[in-house]
Parts: sequence; C-alpha cells; structure tokens
Amino acid sequence: MPDGGPALSYPAMPNQISFRYFKTSPEIIQLAVMLYVRFPLSLRNVEDLLHERGVDVSYESVRYWWHRFGSQFANQIKKRRAGGMQSSNWKWHLDEVFVKIIGERHDLWRAVDHEGEVLESYVTKKRDKKAALKFMKKAMRRYGSPNEIVTDRLRSYSAAAKELGCADKQVTQRWANNRAENSHLPFRRRERAMLRFRRMHSLQKFASVHASFYNHFNSQRSLSKRSTFKLNRDAALTEWRFLLIS
Repeated sequence: MPDGGPALSYPAMPNQISFRYFKTSPEIIQLAVMLYVRFPLSLRNVEDLLHERGVDVSYESVRYWWHRFGSQFANQIKKRRAGGMQSSNWKWHLDEVFVKIIGERHDLWRAVDHEGEVLESYVTKKRDKKAALKFMKKAMRRYGSPNEIVTDRLRSYSAAAKELGCADKQVTQRWANNRAENSHLPFRRRERAMLRFRRMHSLQKFASVHASFYNHFNSQRSLSKRSTFKLNRDAALTEWRFLLIS
C-alpha cells in the first residue's frame, strides 16, 4: 500500500472521513487530492509541488489518495452545498461532449444551472433517447424538476423531455446554451493533463468528483470585484479545510 503502512491512527467521528492507518497527515493527503483534482496537473506534478513544500511522497501515493479519498471529499462537499441548491430548479442547461476511452467514443452528459453550478455528470456509450432519459431522471431525482430546460437541437433531449412530461419547458434557441458548453472547458483542460481515460468507470468517477470540486472553488473571478473574489476564495478554502474536522 503506497505510503499507507500502519502507524498513527486518526479516529473518525460519525460522517467524518477516516484516515486510520495512514502515516501521512490528513492535511497533506487533503492538499494532494485538491491539487490533483482541481488543477490540470499530472501525478508527478503534484509530487514535485509537495516536494517543494518539504513533503516527500511518491506520485503513486498521490494516485492512491485520489482513488481512496476523492469521492469522499466530493460527497462531503455535496452534503454541505445541498441546502443552498434550491434555486437550481429555476433553469437548467443540458449538453453533451465526446470523450474517447481507448479510441472508443463515449458521451459525457452534463447539467448546469443558471449560475454555472454543475448539477450532474453522466457517462454513456450512446447519445440516444434512452441515454438522455436516464441522465435527466438522475438529475431530477436529486434536484427536482426545473422550470426551464435549455438544450441544443439533439432529438434525444426532445424525446426524453416528452416522456417525462416537460416538453413545454424545453428551450433550444441559438446561443442559449453557451453556459453549458463553457462549463466543459475546465474538465477538458483537466482531461488533457490526465492523458485521457482508459475505463468508463474511471471517467464517470473523475467527472463527478471534478464537478464537486469545481462547484466548491468556482468564485466566478471575471464577474466580481477583486475584493469580493478574495473573500469568496478565502471562504472556500476555509470550508475546504473544515471538511477534516466536521
């Protein structure tokens, strides 16, 4: 087990992430996972950055920590943000993007609300009605039915919306879905740094975790004053560190 031999024990409170049997401190593990998921860095880049801070770990340890704790951190973020997501029912932007897995094309479906919050990510092998229906049902189970659904002109959306009884809420105007299309950019940059994916499960896992991290740290720098941005950034970092003790 990379950097994970029995040593110090960190007892976990209910609903708290457990770091039992890891000799590396939880703060370092949390920092490594955040750097790898949030920024377009390779595992070796994260290893080098930690080395500059006086932390000697291998890139295989970073890989292990990401697989072990990435989803747990993402779930904690989702729980904390769940209370403030009521406005997500107002307007959704749905879009899909092609992602290759060992040369085979897959589709990553994403639902984004009117504020740029990534609500749902879902990977399928096809982009037919069945895939669109499963994706929309998954999002609606978590957030309820939106007041308006903005999509492109893909027929799968229309067929799925009709079956769900919300065809009257669908909007397909030109340029109306730019928010969803722009939301793919951070994930695309991260995907290139990872040199693509090898399994469908890996793509689904990383897309979901990346979305949670993006939502938490996205302060919309271009839409706010410098002073406001700094306050939001500090608040996000403080809440991120608080995940270890809550």
